This record gives sequence, structure tokens and C-alpha cells, in this order.
Amino acid sequence: MSAWLSIVGIGEDGLAGLAPTARARLADARLIVGGARHLSLLPADDERPRLVWESPLSKTVEQLLTYRGTPVVVLATGDPLHCGIGVTLLRHLPVCEMTILPGLSAFTLACARLGWDRETVTTMSLHGRAFDRLNRELAPNRCLLLLSEDAATPAAVAARLTETGFGDSVMHVFEHMGGPKERHIEGVAAHWDAEPGADLNTIAVDCRAAHTARIFSRAPGLPDNAFTHDGQLTKAEIRAVTLAALVPLPGQLLWDVGAGSGAVAIEWLRAASDSLAIAIEDVAARRAMIERNAAALGVPGLQIVAGRAPEALTGLPVPDAVFIGGGAVVSGLFESCWQALKPGGRLVANLVTLEGEAAALGWHAAHGGELRRLAVSRAEAIGGRIGWKPLRPVTQYIVRKI
Repeated sequence: MSAWLSIVGIGEDGLAGLAPTARARLADARLIVGGARHLSLLPADDERPRLVWESPLSKTVEQLLTYRGTPVVVLATGDPLHCGIGVTLLRHLPVCEMTILPGLSAFTLACARLGWDRETVTTMSLHGRAFDRLNRELAPNRCLLLLSEDAATPAAVAARLTETGFGDSVMHVFEHMGGPKERHIEGVAAHWDAEPGADLNTIAVDCRAAHTARIFSRAPGLPDNAFTHDGQLTKAEIRAVTLAALVPLPGQLLWDVGAGSGAVAIEWLRAASDSLAIAIEDVAARRAMIERNAAALGVPGLQIVAGRAPEALTGLPVPDAVFIGGGAVVSGLFESCWQALKPGGRLVANLVTLEGEAAALGWHAAHGGELRRLAVSRAEAIGGRIGWKPLRPVTQYIVRKI
């Protein structure tokens, strides 16, 4: 089928800002789809059928698809493929049935206003997404561009920056960029007192951290005290080695079996963009801790599954990597994880008991892989002096499914 659906990016300057190709597509459309703000830009005497996006969005998408093969235009804000409706529609239609005509995105316009290098700026949307994702992106001297949920978002961002030790950060809020109502508000996060303005706004943050701020790298091996836990925690040094063995990659899924505090799954999500993780944990109090840890460290998308493996693994999406942090001696656990693992996937098990080592040795004999012993000591006070206190040694088993 030829391209019948045109997705046209439109700015605050309205129809006057459209290129000739976009105007021609709009003129030929039998149906026009968009938000109320987009449709209000059409001439009052335009009587062609229109669809306004409803909630849930899928309801309007279903109606749109009944026009398949008929010229349809979807009006979108700026670039439809940057946190926009184009991404959603591509889940329902092949790109060969579309013509995508992007306009200037809010990110491009904000960089132009501030003279920021678009290549070095971190962009994210807070519109319809978990606000706690912001926590992962905070780092000294980093420039962020954020699409707001609504008029209250700038104040919420200022409060979060202040809470996390980034209160000295400079914030810019741009409303209605590219149109006659454009407005620019500037201030410091810790002293942000601007009244809520337009819902359509973009926030730019020049991150500046106080010397007392707790700053966490995206590299694995966060301090143990970065997590709330009850002692069931893979220690920082062991965790760093474990994540290296698991090989976090963009878009890949980890099962963290016997997750405890969720530290391994959380660090997996922090290490690779767009990665996925499922934490399987039987104890309710620990599941609550995992949820708090994930939010605090900026990865609220961590999926938490209640139950005991291997039974709780049934029906879960197929993993690219599996970490067994607890329950290695449970009958059938290694078998279930191995059977579920994708070809080429990695299985890593950390073992602290002789029984766990025996289970891993049996699996090693059958499937190969690598065994190594990890021993760490930390300097602690002994009376009035300092001495080495060894942590419990960990046997680590690593195997790739070929």
C-alpha cells in the first residue's frame, strides 16, 4: 500500500510555518487528526472530518486505522519521532504507508535559544513518564532538556534538584517556543518561585552540584549505602565484577533471581540505555525496598515480580541475561533459567555456600563456563588501629549459552 498517512510536525507559528509539501498533504487530506490545540489552528470554515486524541490513545488509533488507504494527516508537535505520536503510530503501521514531515523539535529550538551544542545535551520527556527517571540523569556540569508534563513540572524539577544537592543548577523554562506567545523564564533551582505558566513548556537545566551532593556514577559498583537493604545485598566490589560479567547492553533484558535489595537489576538499568530488568523476590518487605531503591536511583521502570523461583519465572519475557543471587540450591532453578535464556545469553551465579558451589560445579561440568573466587577485605577500626576485615568470599559462575 502506498503512503496514505502523513504525519506533519507543526510549530507555534501554525499553518504559516508549514513547508509547501506539508501544506499540499494537508490540503488533500480526507481526515485530520491531532490534539485540540493542533486542530484549532485550522481555518474555521474547514468542515473536513477531524479526530481529537482521546485517552487511552489506542481508541483514536483504532478509529484512524478505519481510514486506511485514504489520505489522512496527523498534526503533531515539532518532530513526531522525538517523544512524539509518530513513534506510537509506527507500532501499528509500516513506515512505507507513511510520509513523515517533521518540524523543529522543542529540543532544537531550546538549544538555539541557549547556544547549546545539541550533540552534548541529554534529552528526556517527563510527559506521561515516571518523574523519578530524572534522578538517573543528574550529574555535575551536565545540560538537560526536559519536556514537561504540565505547568507544574518546572517547580517539581526545581524541588527535585534541590533535594538531591543540585539546588545551584540554573533552570530555563521556555513556553510556546516559535510562536507569538513565546516566553522565557530563568532562575536557580533552590530559589525557584516562578508562578505556573503554560502547560506547553520545555525545561533546560544546567546542572551544578554542591560539594556535599551525593553523586552517583552510571558505572557499576555504587556504594552499599546507596541502597536501602536488610543485609541481602551484593557488596559494591562484587557487584561491579558481577555487572561486568553480565554485560549490560541497550535494549536487553535481565532476570535478577532472588533480588534482595534489587541492586544488581538497578545497576544493570543504570548502565545501559533502554535496557530492561525484572527483579524476582519472594519477601514482600524486600520488594518494597527494591521499589524505593529503583525510584531513588532513577530506574522506576524496574519490573518487580513476587514469588519464589523457579515457579515465579513461568510466563516471564525471555531474558538476555540471568543473575542468580539467591536460591542456587533450589531444585530446578539452574535448569529453568538456562532453558529460558536466549541463545548467546549470559548466566551469572554468585555462591556463598558449599551447597551452592556444588550446584554450580555440576552445571559447570555439563555446560562449561568459568568459575572464579572473589575475596575482598575492607579496612576497619580494630581498637585504636586499623586492620583488614574480610567479606564473605563469593564463588562466581559465568556461562554463555551457545
